[in-house]
Amino acid sequence: MRPILMKGHERPLTFLKYNRDGDLLFSCAKDHTPTVWYADNGDRLGTYRGHNGAVWSCDVSRHSTRLITGSADQTAKLWDVKTGKELFTFRFDAPARSVDLAIGDHLAVITTDSFMGNMPTAQVKRIAEDLQEQTEESALVISGITGRINRAVWGPGNRTIITAGEDATIRIWDSETGKLLKESDKEVGHQKAISSLSKSLDWSHFLTGSLDKSAKLWDARTLTLIKTYVTERPVNAVDISPTLDHVVIGGGQDAMNVTMTDRRAGKFEAKFFHKILEEEIGGVKGHFGPINALAFNPDGRSFSSGGEDGYVRLHHFDPEYFNIKMLQLRDLPSTPERT
Repeated sequence: MRPILMKGHERPLTFLKYNRDGDLLFSCAKDHTPTVWYADNGDRLGTYRGHNGAVWSCDVSRHSTRLITGSADQTAKLWDVKTGKELFTFRFDAPARSVDLAIGDHLAVITTDSFMGNMPTAQVKRIAEDLQEQTEESALVISGITGRINRAVWGPGNRTIITAGEDATIRIWDSETGKLLKESDKEVGHQKAISSLSKSLDWSHFLTGSLDKSAKLWDARTLTLIKTYVTERPVNAVDISPTLDHVVIGGGQDAMNVTMTDRRAGKFEAKFFHKILEEEIGGVKGHFGPINALAFNPDGRSFSSGGEDGYVRLHHFDPEYFNIKMLQLRDLPSTPERT
């Protein structure tokens, strides 16, 4: 599985996102300039220029017409995917970190960091079809969380918002009223900051990664812990395969702790686990720094990783990869037949 190396960013990667069709890959980095690539061959298609700070995350509309980005420059921006034109800017009193579009693309949830006395928030913005009607007004503001909110995403049917971050707690909120509905159990939940959160294709469950060197699979409605995947290094990025019972987990040392380490010493490897069995089934090395972003292509036939080294690595799976599931199941002890 030879990777395609994509060098278009001058600073560490922060986030990767495929469009629904899987033909475009969007990358965010600390260099202020979100970039779009062809997901098949890794050719750079274009950039989105206008931010003045690190870009922490992005999301793309269902039909790949609009892109939304969240940045340390205290704004979130809407872009025309095809032309790269900046369409609208949401301004905040603090850095904008996580962005996520709801089903239907008429709503977005955007988180802001604690900054200059402002507490972290998750804010819902209405996204107008007609830009002339677009406003900066928030339809809902969720507050009261201590510690940075690293991810906020929509739950099943847009009925809830799921947040996770520095305080190691996952919370589910009513997206209409902002009422707190559920919190993760501190006994079974993460013990250190949650760095990443990724939803399953059907939005029924989601995966979180934490600096406590684990990733956990949760039910999106009940917040029941389903599975735990244990690694030997802090987890910065996670994703769930859309086609197989696999999850991918990446990380490494914190950026501030990376000095003169080689790739192996830094544990800069994307590791694959069987989603049901919780067993490690393989790994992909290559990055010269911690892995900060991971994403499966929606067709399940490739994945991308983004690193502290400024590279995006695009991997098309070999045919052998699709047989891993069969081998795993074949090795399980057979269940005796009932008589």
